[in-house]
Amino acid sequence: MKPRKIRSGVYWVGAIDWDRRLFDELIPLPDGTSYNSYLIKGSEKTALIDTVDPSMESVLLNRLKQAGVKNIDYVIANHAEQDHSGTIPPVLEKYPTAKVVTTPRGKDMLIGLLLIPEDKFITVSDGETLSLGDKTLEFIHAPWVHWPETMLTYLREDKVLFPCDLFGSHLATTDLYVTDEEQVYEAAKRYYAEIMMPFHTNIQNHLEKLKGYEIDIIAPSHGPVYDKPSFILEAYRSWVFDPPKNIVVLPYISMHGSTKEMVDYLVEALAERGVTVRQFNMTKTDIGKLAIALVDAATMVIGTPTIMVGPHPNIVYAAFLANALRPKLQFVSIIGSYGWGGKAVEQLQGMIPNLKVEVLQPVIIKGFPKEADFQALNNLADTIVEKHKEHNFA
Repeated sequence: MKPRKIRSGVYWVGAIDWDRRLFDELIPLPDGTSYNSYLIKGSEKTALIDTVDPSMESVLLNRLKQAGVKNIDYVIANHAEQDHSGTIPPVLEKYPTAKVVTTPRGKDMLIGLLLIPEDKFITVSDGETLSLGDKTLEFIHAPWVHWPETMLTYLREDKVLFPCDLFGSHLATTDLYVTDEEQVYEAAKRYYAEIMMPFHTNIQNHLEKLKGYEIDIIAPSHGPVYDKPSFILEAYRSWVFDPPKNIVVLPYISMHGSTKEMVDYLVEALAERGVTVRQFNMTKTDIGKLAIALVDAATMVIGTPTIMVGPHPNIVYAAFLANALRPKLQFVSIIGSYGWGGKAVEQLQGMIPNLKVEVLQPVIIKGFPKEADFQALNNLADTIVEKHKEHNFA
């Protein structure tokens, strides 16, 4: 695939990774991903915005060759993470007069991560500009999206925003622009949930800042380009600003059937009361799906058997994940069973300090559920409904 034109003098020169199925040895990639790099040819200077994952070095260098690039003056490093910065060293080797343009914090991180010589850097402040002749780059500092050194780059004359990870989606596709909005929406929401959601408060501030810019195109560093930027801007505003919805997320494990019986009963009770439930068996769940569900949920109910007086290890992981992602949850409860005793409730509550939630009365039973246990689950369902109505969660 040759370089692809976005605007006059602006080209996509990235790489598509069809086969990658795990990111950072943690995040599932069911649809692969892309590493988007962009070439801007001004009348006087040439800039490369972000690079690609080191595994795709030859792809990027070949696209630059195909684009007829003889010299690069600036490599804009919006973000120091290696899937974007990892190919900067070979680019500098190929184009030795190029300078790396980044934030002061980005400079420190890139020196540490990639051993780039200090004299290769130009650091820029928030709002600073760089002229390429007939094209002007403006740099917008956006710390904690999702690392502390992140910045966005805005091409003034063409009204193109290059936000690196912000607004991205892990999606391998030959489409330069978004063509299937439903597919991209889910991929972008997964990306937001897994990577951006812990920083949603910071992102609120950055979205407000971007209202001052006229944006015709958003060109992120993963996934297709948005030629209708309102699509992803409106989605992000909903994810970060809207209150939770009338949704319960229920991750669970059942070893011998008793916890599963409780889960099935509670799900039915909630559904009868008009509450949407997203149920996840943690022995089979794609954690990305669980993360997506947490974006909108008002309540999480954790279902666990007892192992060595504590929760099942897979449930520990679910609690750890929710605590790390910091969704907009308002309520948490715990249901489950034990054989002779345990401290699953106390241990799970101690694992979610980042969640500023109200803990609703747990339902922990001995053995298989009995009539009184089912009534306790009904009471929990009633409480959840009352809490959701009290807060107007629709």
